[in-house]
Amino acid sequence: MAARSSDDDFSVVVLASDLGVDGRSFRSHSERRLAGEDIGSAGGGEVWHDCIEEDFSDLEQLQFVRLEGSDKAGNRILRIVGKLFPALVITHDRLKRYISQKLQTELSEGPYCILYMHSTVLSGDNNPGMTVLRWIYEDLPSDFKDRLKILYFLHPGIRARLAMATLGRWFLTEGLYWKIKYVSRIEYLWEDIKKGEVEIPEFVIKHDEVLEHRPLTDYGIEPDMLNFTEMPSVRYAYDRYGDKWSRDYM
Repeated sequence: MAARSSDDDFSVVVLASDLGVDGRSFRSHSERRLAGEDIGSAGGGEVWHDCIEEDFSDLEQLQFVRLEGSDKAGNRILRIVGKLFPALVITHDRLKRYISQKLQTELSEGPYCILYMHSTVLSGDNNPGMTVLRWIYEDLPSDFKDRLKILYFLHPGIRARLAMATLGRWFLTEGLYWKIKYVSRIEYLWEDIKKGEVEIPEFVIKHDEVLEHRPLTDYGIEPDMLNFTEMPSVRYAYDRYGDKWSRDYM
């Protein structure tokens, strides 16, 4: 109910008991401090937190970093497909934040390993660089560094091997450098990981078949695609016969 006086012109509002409002919430900050109230407590005010999480849905769709099964030692497998990494469109800061969030949300505890697939990787399009990898690794909490047991490097190639052998010791920490295990073929990967524990992309399987039939590709030697070496060789010499040159086949 409400009553109004024509002389003083004021209003009285009566609320039902179940619609009662705590009047302390309408006090100013200074009034609540004088009353000894906790401003951050429930009913005494609102405390805002930065709860906005960065959206990595575009990177999740690429699937270049994904949690898989476990290796034979019981380590969870963090699969990284180098060919799917968009090095030209992602900044180093965002990559670090994405990797950090991925580890904290999906690998919060227990030992783990990394399976890195270097198949058909292009240095300009898919390679962030060893300095960036070290920067990301160094920024991880010590717990994540200790829980990383081994890094399987599938299809390294001669260039990657030389780069790691010559520059890896300077650009990578010893803790990461000595955990790398090179795996030249998928069949050798099954010595440490059971089949079915990790998904191998189709283009990685095809690249493995190419290496199996052309093993010199591992050493940066391209095979004779046109089979020139199988063509019969023709040797001849030029001799002077009268006023003309003749070609004698040998």
